[in-house]
Amino acid sequence: MSRTFIVTLSCPQRPGIVHAVTAFLFAHGCDIVEHQQFDDPIRGALFLRTEFAMVGDADAGKLSDAFKSEVADEFGMTFLLSDGSPERVVVMVSRMGHCLNDLIFRWRAGSLNADLVAVVSNHEDLRSMAEAAGLPFYHVPVTPVSKPQAEQRLLEIVDEHRAELVVLARYMQVLSDNLCLRLLGRAINIHHSFLPGFKGAKPYHQAYDRGVKLVGATAHYVTPDLDEGPIIEQEVIRIDHSYDPRALATIGQDAEALALSRAVRWHSERRVLLNERSTVVFR
Repeated sequence: MSRTFIVTLSCPQRPGIVHAVTAFLFAHGCDIVEHQQFDDPIRGALFLRTEFAMVGDADAGKLSDAFKSEVADEFGMTFLLSDGSPERVVVMVSRMGHCLNDLIFRWRAGSLNADLVAVVSNHEDLRSMAEAAGLPFYHVPVTPVSKPQAEQRLLEIVDEHRAELVVLARYMQVLSDNLCLRLLGRAINIHHSFLPGFKGAKPYHQAYDRGVKLVGATAHYVTPDLDEGPIIEQEVIRIDHSYDPRALATIGQDAEALALSRAVRWHSERRVLLNERSTVVFR
């Protein structure tokens, strides 16, 4: 029986990087299943994702240590070598359930390639949806006074469920800078793509008033810069003058669900690498 592993890395560009990686894998009896790379000439960096199979009693930790000493240190690589198992995900929601419902459907169908383990919400509205799917539901109310305690409770839930990723599936609370930094690189948010325009309440009414012709959504990593984290995926749907605010909102929800599910799947499959304020996504 063979086991599958994934190595992702970034480092300054220089000759010999790919040769060093593939030679290491060959020397350790590994068979490359999928390989993708991107050379960024503007930033002078190389990004790489290689999926490989290994027969026998393989251990990701030992293989990672060997890769660091034999390859990564020489090339100044930032890398992750893992066994490729689906990431454990805590989903955060408020009152709108379209993104949670879509994630649950794809998770149960086996197409999400991530493992939902719990749902956290500042409201009770979506408890039945979560529990019907067999997911633990945690009601964690948030007020200006209780926000530090609520965020600490979230971190406790993440630890209890050994979650590797937190997904804000239309969670309508702003996370503190401290929490954003604690979850840096492992929290994904979704919002409509009108931002930074049409802020505040009723964005689709604002879009209707302005005659918008494109409705979209953006999935991005959470950072202290509100709604400005590195973008993972965007979905855009063309509309026309016949769409009223309600129809715009329905189309927008479709876009949000699509963009978020792709972002979660690609992150779980280790296909997303940070590139300063942007990302490299190996689809």
